[in-house]
Amino acid sequence: MIRFPYEATRVVLLCAALMPVAAAAAQPASQYPNRPIRIVVPYSGGGTGDTLVRLLSVRLSESLKQPVLVDNRPGADGRIGTQYVANANPDGHTLLSILTTHVISGALMKLPYDPIRDFVPVAAVAVAELGMGVHPSVPASNLKEFIAWGRSLPQPLTYATTQIGGNQHLAGELFTLITGVKMSPIPYKGGGDAMAAVMGGHVNMYFGSMASMTPVFRSGKVRPIAVTGTARDPEFPNMQTFAEGGIPGLDIRLWYGMLMPAKAPRVAIDRVSRLLVETVALPEIRTAMARQGLNPMPMDAAQFGKFMRTELARYADIVKRADIRIEQ
Repeated sequence: MIRFPYEATRVVLLCAALMPVAAAAAQPASQYPNRPIRIVVPYSGGGTGDTLVRLLSVRLSESLKQPVLVDNRPGADGRIGTQYVANANPDGHTLLSILTTHVISGALMKLPYDPIRDFVPVAAVAVAELGMGVHPSVPASNLKEFIAWGRSLPQPLTYATTQIGGNQHLAGELFTLITGVKMSPIPYKGGGDAMAAVMGGHVNMYFGSMASMTPVFRSGKVRPIAVTGTARDPEFPNMQTFAEGGIPGLDIRLWYGMLMPAKAPRVAIDRVSRLLVETVALPEIRTAMARQGLNPMPMDAAQFGKFMRTELARYADIVKRADIRIEQ
């Protein structure tokens, strides 16, 4: 019988014990994904973004041959769910669904994470245009008339917003910066309350997603004035884009995308990015998105990363120029 020295035996046993650990560590890169994937939505369920994620998750699950779970973690205007993903294991099995406010928040307040450095972009998927609507008592049917009326008022006009520092608020602040029309934001708890305020005449106007504005525009309870984007809304061909109305710089839009924690494996980023871009191109997905008032905006990881950095700088500039401050 061959006898090994005690220390040599310890080394052999230690190496044998570590082999399964090493194999497990290599597994995510070589066999991704090897377990269910979780997409964290940092907002309550039922909204447009949540519906979009659930639509995409079905296709991802079919392609990746793993369950894709949608995990709603609302709170603190999205910061709770976002921080959860920032701290998650960066193995590619946890994603974060984001919208435009992800790159706005850092300009407004101190965050427990960095919106750029603590995440890696995966893909952009969709965008919703904002429609500007006014109460029927407002004596304006287009942007030119609205601006002239607003400038003539002795006091600021009012507009509803669901979040100080959110897209709607910044749309109003940017409108003031560009046109000189003085406006005061009136915050409400949610989109339903904000919409009720403009329909009831408690505020003069509202910037809302076209998905939410379309029914009230049709009913005549709110008058359509303008829409973001490069093309008129097909349901309201007489409503100008902001560019057509003389305000090309008012480009506040609700875009949606996916991130992973920083240091996620390249194989996971690239595979999910490719699948998301391919999924958004499917006719049936585009039809389903259109029913939610969304337009496809496919960008791969590199394109989305560049876009996010540009958007962060643009919104930081608006926040600075408008002197928006949020007390914490």
